[in-house]
Amino acid sequence: MSTNDQAVLLESRTARAGVSGRVEALDKVRALQMLPDGVHVTTALVAEYFEVDAEAIKKLTQRHREELESNGMTVLRGEALVGFDRDIMSLSNKSYPQGLRAHLTLFNRRAVLNIAMLLRDSDVARRVRVHLLDAEHSARAEPGVLDRYVTELAATTAARVACEIVDSRLDARLKPHTEVIGALSVKVTNLECGVGEIRDTLAGMRQELAELRVQRGLRWRWCP
Repeated sequence: MSTNDQAVLLESRTARAGVSGRVEALDKVRALQMLPDGVHVTTALVAEYFEVDAEAIKKLTQRHREELESNGMTVLRGEALVGFDRDIMSLSNKSYPQGLRAHLTLFNRRAVLNIAMLLRDSDVARRVRVHLLDAEHSARAEPGVLDRYVTELAATTAARVACEIVDSRLDARLKPHTEVIGALSVKVTNLECGVGEIRDTLAGMRQELAELRVQRGLRWRWCP
């Protein structure tokens, strides 16, 4: 990994934001000791991890407070601090030093990784950045989930468009035939109506003929 890559990471908040979720880079260098809740670490534990003085971490948090807070750093005061201490005491089998303090700064793993991308004078932070950038470059070299999704989406869209084109062409070709079939259906319907009328007329004629036969029969029977 080149020095220029690390320089970009140190100087650009945008570059840091792009890899801020790769917290596994911390474990590639050394284990990060967490508080009993398994989520947070204190300023002292962050300083211990990076092998620097706690004041260096405090100065860094002052200069980059907004960025670090956006990545999970939080400052507890008052009742929130008392409640956190009580929860930690209940989770810990060891004594947890509380002391007299007005606030407590806590970092999650994402915020600790953010520190690694800001801390210049730490060999541990430099090694974390190396692992971080190596992992990022490897991920870019291989097609990821997003790339596969885009590929599948493109294939699905192409298939749908092709079906729509085929359907539209079939509709255009079948339209004249559909119109002819429709006209024939109308003629057949009209013909059926005509046949029905003829049948009704014939039935009437048969009825009249039968009545005439009956009348003639009666005449012949009563003729003197």
